[in-house]
Amino acid sequence: MTDYTTVSIPKDLADRVEETIEGTSFSSTSDLVRFLLRSIVVQHQREGELTEAQFAEITEQLQDLGYLE
Repeated sequence: MTDYTTVSIPKDLADRVEETIEGTSFSSTSDLVRFLLRSIVVQHQREGELTEAQFAEITEQLQDLGYLE
């Protein structure tokens, strides 16, 4: 059995995520957050420590997608 924890995000961001995932394979905000975090962690594990430039690129991509302000 998998243990879970709660991650808090602002309600307005959660609303934007819900709008964004409509019509996608993501069934909830949690699904999308798990996917994004898993992707970042996998990239980090493959490449070793993320450089500042890589972290900035990921942050910019998430901002462009509307997930970060």
